[in-house]
Amino acid sequence: MKEITINAQLRKEYGKKASRDMRRAGQVPAVVYGVEKDEKGLPLSKSIMVSEKELAKLLYTPNVYIVNLNVEGKSVKAILQALQTDFVTDRPVHVDFYQITEDKPVVMQIPVKLNGLAEGVKAGGKLTLNVRKLAVKALYTKFPDTLDIDVTGLGLGKSMKVAALNYEGLEIITSKEVVVCAVRMTRAARAAASESESAE
Repeated sequence: MKEITINAQLRKEYGKKASRDMRRAGQVPAVVYGVEKDEKGLPLSKSIMVSEKELAKLLYTPNVYIVNLNVEGKSVKAILQALQTDFVTDRPVHVDFYQITEDKPVVMQIPVKLNGLAEGVKAGGKLTLNVRKLAVKALYTKFPDTLDIDVTGLGLGKSMKVAALNYEGLEIITSKEVVVCAVRMTRAARAAASESESAE
């Protein structure tokens, strides 16, 4: 999987006012949840701030990245776990990162990529992608850039569910009943089918 480096700073001030001041200065409050636990068994966290320009490299792209989070010279490998945005401007207002290691599986949303020309499309249907990403659990070293799906054999009016997918080293968390893609009947295909039936 692709990796990206994002620079961050430790937060020294907290509270709503401090967060507002940060955002005005082009900084986004964030938290890194670590793999280490405190005496109560809860994940240890670190409060940081990231410039909005730095975050743009991660947020405004169709790609999914492993993040090399550079916090004042110390590198932490992490994934984007949660994003809060302003409901008016859609700008990021808070970000959660989760630290990852090579020996602990994590869940990520991986983009779906459809490959091939479906039989149903040849027959006049339209291929539709119902879900753009699937939740997958694996060691981060096993994550692919995309979940490739061969749709060559997908016929007219047929669909493909998550249950039909299988990838070595990956566990798909998304419900098996979710329809990933389908070949829909179009007006042209219906007309062609009607003409064929009439001719017979």
